[in-house]
Amino acid sequence: MEKFLIEGGRKLNGEVSVCKAKNCVLALLAASVLTDEKVVIRDCPKIADVVSMINILESIGVKTQWIGGDIHIDSSNITDHEIPEKYAKEIRSSIFLVGSILGRIKHAKSVFPGGCEIGLRPIDLHLKGLKDLNVNVMEEGGFIYFDGKNARGNNIHLDFPSVGATENIMMAAVLANGVTVLTNAAKEPEIVALADFLQVMGAKIGGAGSSSIIIEGVKKLRGAVFTPIPDRIAAGTFLLAGAITGGEVCVKNCCPKHMSALISKIDGVAGDITSNRNEIYIKGYKKHKSIKMIETQPYPGFPTDLQAQITALECVSDGASIVIENMFETRFKHVTELLKMGADIVVRDRAAFIRGVKKLHGAQVSASDLRAGAALVLAGIKAEGLTEVSNVKQIDRGYYNFEERLQALGASIKRVDN
Repeated sequence: MEKFLIEGGRKLNGEVSVCKAKNCVLALLAASVLTDEKVVIRDCPKIADVVSMINILESIGVKTQWIGGDIHIDSSNITDHEIPEKYAKEIRSSIFLVGSILGRIKHAKSVFPGGCEIGLRPIDLHLKGLKDLNVNVMEEGGFIYFDGKNARGNNIHLDFPSVGATENIMMAAVLANGVTVLTNAAKEPEIVALADFLQVMGAKIGGAGSSSIIIEGVKKLRGAVFTPIPDRIAAGTFLLAGAITGGEVCVKNCCPKHMSALISKIDGVAGDITSNRNEIYIKGYKKHKSIKMIETQPYPGFPTDLQAQITALECVSDGASIVIENMFETRFKHVTELLKMGADIVVRDRAAFIRGVKKLHGAQVSASDLRAGAALVLAGIKAEGLTEVSNVKQIDRGYYNFEERLQALGASIKRVDN
């Protein structure tokens, strides 16, 4: 077990580059199973969730090799259709592999997936969508068995625009007979990237990025070389790090148009923001106003994966604000830890009522999940005194060399054994 030691009170200044998006890469890794030809994913970050997904691929007979920062994937000789329980419990994105394994070898077996403990996150939408594709789904003894030998296209409506369910259905449908029309689909940039990847492989997909995606099944997919999109959540985290410390930070190798919901909230409130095609610059205010109302929504609304980080920012704002979490029912676990640092927050159901304080103070806190951990690091950088953030393995799931990138901006943060 490791922890971060943070000496707070420093402004962050300088440039930081973001890696490719974790949530994009995980879907691409799953989709690589759909072809028996070689796939190369460029600039693949070696973060914990990516390593876990690669472990799952290798457990079913996929050959992988790192060459520089690229991952080379050969799924020509899949030997198993079962997603191992020990890996599936570690990472929720393991469920994506069901759709791709079904597409490739027509049957699959899995347990209910794990990941961050931020709510129930049921996979009912995944299962209903696969059933609508005429996949036989049976639950028994804690396992889920899928038989897709008679899979065929269909009209599928999602009750909620789930990113994971949208991706899973896309992967299951690309090699199924007939046409699938998926309505109320998720619109996230990661959905568009997955569709682009599948199209390079020879899939026929239209409408990705809108609420209606049309997939015409094909007989076979070919290999591909593909570069994932930048990580908009990591970029937003670094942007908020500049804002919370009143520093000047340039976030490079990002996509500003993917971050409009965050930029619109903090520009002119927490700092002045300028951007061009692939970078964003913030000049944080020494004293910033509260944002008043933040409500998480599916893309293009405010992302739930930045809710904890912007909550940390609001803890030291001038005024009161309300943060409403619509996506996950227990995603306020960071609040308990922020209270230890002197924050003034009251949670009622899915709303956090925040009154800004003049300063936070260092404390011993623990990362309950990936984004909560990032929020506590930002709070620690702002706080007076020493902050210890334990359970940093949660942060490692989604941020590559997080402390090193913050050090380059002037933060006093180091990783030590717990």
